[in-house]
Amino acid sequence: MSAPEIIQPLPTERPWALRPKRLVVALLLIALAIAPGQLGAVTREMMTDAYTQVSVFVAATLLLFYGAERLFNFNLGGALKKSGIAQVPLAALLGSTPGCGGAVVVVAAYSSGNVSFGAVVATLTATMGDAAFLLIATRPDAALVVLPMSLVVGIISGWVVDKINKTEFRNLKESACAVTPLIGRTRPFDYLYLVLAVPGIIIGGAQLAQIELTSVLGIDATIIGVSGVFVGLFIWSTSKLTAMTNLGDSPVTRVAEETSFISVWVIGAYLMYEYAAVFTGLDIGEMFQTIAPLLPLIAIIIGFIPGCGPQVLVATLFVNGVIPFAALAGNSISNDGDALFPAIALNPRAAFAATAYSAIPAFIVAYGFYFLAPGFMN
Repeated sequence: MSAPEIIQPLPTERPWALRPKRLVVALLLIALAIAPGQLGAVTREMMTDAYTQVSVFVAATLLLFYGAERLFNFNLGGALKKSGIAQVPLAALLGSTPGCGGAVVVVAAYSSGNVSFGAVVATLTATMGDAAFLLIATRPDAALVVLPMSLVVGIISGWVVDKINKTEFRNLKESACAVTPLIGRTRPFDYLYLVLAVPGIIIGGAQLAQIELTSVLGIDATIIGVSGVFVGLFIWSTSKLTAMTNLGDSPVTRVAEETSFISVWVIGAYLMYEYAAVFTGLDIGEMFQTIAPLLPLIAIIIGFIPGCGPQVLVATLFVNGVIPFAALAGNSISNDGDALFPAIALNPRAAFAATAYSAIPAFIVAYGFYFLAPGFMN
């Protein structure tokens, strides 16, 4: 099968660009990490946890996905177009894979005329985005329920939408790949990011196996974690990209870029929760119990927000026992992750319609768990 045709903008002389707003955030996080006393200690601990519990696993998964894509030179859009009745299940399966890569592929395939609108609804309903990495790393038991559940709901939703939807949203002259800048070459800090991820994943793997590992080759785990975070902050604050990467860039560059973007949100979620607990004494769990019946609805509404950051925060709240499984279930179905960015850029009407369709099963599933199994997974 021939390789997919990718519209690639020419790379500029610099494969990076200063992003002032991002730089401010990066410098703030660095300042918090090097601060004296308890503030710095808590920040470094949470950065290390975010890196070893989530970021390194994101990097490993994306490297496998993008490496296989490059190695086999596979035209996934063309394969989906020829898949017939299996198109919706395949789209849902791509969406249910951790991260947003599979869902982005389906959104691009829709724009180029290779898949139906039901396939888009299926993949966006099935995807949990980057929050799936956090859940797999910290609550694999919950992930084993949420991911297959989202897959099944996505398939059913996609088939139903293909039956009832009569509106053609797409403009076949658009191309998904044209909206993402091409970096053009693998940079030294891309390699550095992956090199640091190797000891990081060793530490993270040990944590999953309930083994306490405080160093690798004599290097303290905190140094590894914070160093990986700092390199990621540099990549993120100088990136030309919004979230997605161009298919024409190397797998190493794509992994470094996308993992760095995801990690900033993960770190933010970790720090928000820990700061509230340590420095304010606020019992977030008790506070949320006062509005317990509204939590699934709130989580569903948060799922409508483009990007993975807010969804990572919802997963973090579940992992810490603040919100019930019902809220997580509703959010996992309503959220579209980073795949919503290219959908909005290419076809806002299709993006908003797909999000609206996903709200219906999200509400049914969330409140089904809330009323019929209130203590499930908590």
